[in-house]
Amino acid sequence: MNIGKALVNGLSDGLSTFATFIPKLLGFLLILLIGYLIAKGLTKALQFLLSKIGFDNLLQKAGLANLTKKINFDVGGLIIKLVFYFIMLIVLQFAFSAFGPNPVADLLNQIVSFLPRIIVAIILVIIAATIAKVVKDLVLSVLAGRDFANVVGTACYVVILALGIIAATNQIGIGAIITGPILIFVLATVGGILVVGLGGGLIKPAQSRWEGRLADLDAKLAEQPAGQQVGGEAQQPQHQVPPTDNGPGFPTSQA
Repeated sequence: MNIGKALVNGLSDGLSTFATFIPKLLGFLLILLIGYLIAKGLTKALQFLLSKIGFDNLLQKAGLANLTKKINFDVGGLIIKLVFYFIMLIVLQFAFSAFGPNPVADLLNQIVSFLPRIIVAIILVIIAATIAKVVKDLVLSVLAGRDFANVVGTACYVVILALGIIAATNQIGIGAIITGPILIFVLATVGGILVVGLGGGLIKPAQSRWEGRLADLDAKLAEQPAGQQVGGEAQQPQHQVPPTDNGPGFPTSQA
């Protein structure tokens, strides 16, 4: 009798648990479906927006287009996927909340708070690369014809891009771990490039300028009259009063 009652109670508890689980599961699936449709729509809109603003042209101006083509890396596609996954993680967070508090929802909450940092980091790198490209073009135009123009322009590009990467890694939260040694290495490399490039490039121009100035000085000295001083002041002959019988400096008496 007790065994039968226990079986009945267990069966009723199982059915009640199953009956309460079904609505939660249906709510989970419904939230997931609606969120998926919203994520797809937003990513399509983002893709259209990136094509309208000319995102590929922006990468070209930033000097990153050739690099991304070589490594077969689509920056725009990565941003679209990150936005899609970000929205889907938010949807999953809401969907799992239908089952009540659970560790999966807590994990999704941490991931959701991390993904926007990656998107911001990518945008920071693109902006830094764009500014670096503009500065490099400006340096090349100002130093046009100089032997060291390309070296200085490349050094400026690398420094600005490195600062952007450091800001991006700090945004993600890993800047303190990796940016210190990388920053030291980059600054040492740029310093070596500047010393070798500028030093080697300026020796010959400086030598030719000094030779030209010395030649001009020799020509000016050669053109001066022999009676002039080096400073350009003529030597005036001194007028001396001839001596007389009445003593030096006195006029002669007339007879």
